[in-house]
Amino acid sequence: MNYELTIFGVKDTTENIVAYIHENIRQVNLVITISSDVTARNQISGYKGLNILTEKYGIPVFEADSYFLTDEKMQTFLGNNSFALGISMGWQRLIPQSVLDCFKYGIFGFHGNSGYLPFGRGRSPLNWSLLLGDTRFNLNLFRYDEKADSPNVFAKEMFSLTLHDDIQTAQYKNMICSKRLIRKLIIAFNEAKEKGTYIPINTESKDFDSWYQKRTASDGKIDFRMRTREIYNLIRAVAAPFPGARAKMGDSIVKIWEAHPFDEMIDFSEYAPGEIIDIFGDKVIVRTVDGSLLIDRYESDVLLKVNDVFS
Repeated sequence: MNYELTIFGVKDTTENIVAYIHENIRQVNLVITISSDVTARNQISGYKGLNILTEKYGIPVFEADSYFLTDEKMQTFLGNNSFALGISMGWQRLIPQSVLDCFKYGIFGFHGNSGYLPFGRGRSPLNWSLLLGDTRFNLNLFRYDEKADSPNVFAKEMFSLTLHDDIQTAQYKNMICSKRLIRKLIIAFNEAKEKGTYIPINTESKDFDSWYQKRTASDGKIDFRMRTREIYNLIRAVAAPFPGARAKMGDSIVKIWEAHPFDEMIDFSEYAPGEIIDIFGDKVIVRTVDGSLLIDRYESDVLLKVNDVFS
């Protein structure tokens, strides 16, 4: 069978993009995801089972037995069918060359940073951008090759990152720009088919190469010896749907989901960094090195009290 448009993904963002394309641009012919057994062996923030797309739109969903798409089931499926264009949304692994070679017009995916590829290649770019305090995000739609985040750029969109954004609102902006880029890609795909050409890309980047490292749940640990702005950036960078920031109170872990800088002028020198200054209802004010932090929303198995100290 010939599949003209295939979407790769494993997340709620995948479902959102498939619905957008299918309802607004053209039919999606196939979704490739992973089986529940593979999901159990991988930490996937925002994971979503995608069989609902078959129920809702009649789109066939193929579940690979390997996140790296190297399993025998996947290879047999590729050999028995043909493919035109692939789009990756919410697929957090490299797609091997053996799979890329099966797609006549290539597989395209997204990567962004504050600059231009190959600057800022690697893992968790949106989280890193918030963590580093970047004020803009340059989202690239690029054609995959065997390397990570190569500068084979088809088109790009830029959006702002404000002090009011956390990872969820940043993802909303990212999705809006992704949809705009996908529409451009499908128009270019239709033109390429009609003319017997290929989708144009730009590989002439003058930027230098740099990398973001993979982030895990353990990277969400708060050290109250950090400055207020650093703590705030960490909290908003790992908010839901990611695992959240964590601080230790005695032997218990407190998950901090929302917080913001409180005051940097009041003299809190009688308190240690990490010490709770005051509590108003469910709002907790904590001393930092250069001021104080207001914790707006948290989860704790222990009752937090004034003068308790986060270690």
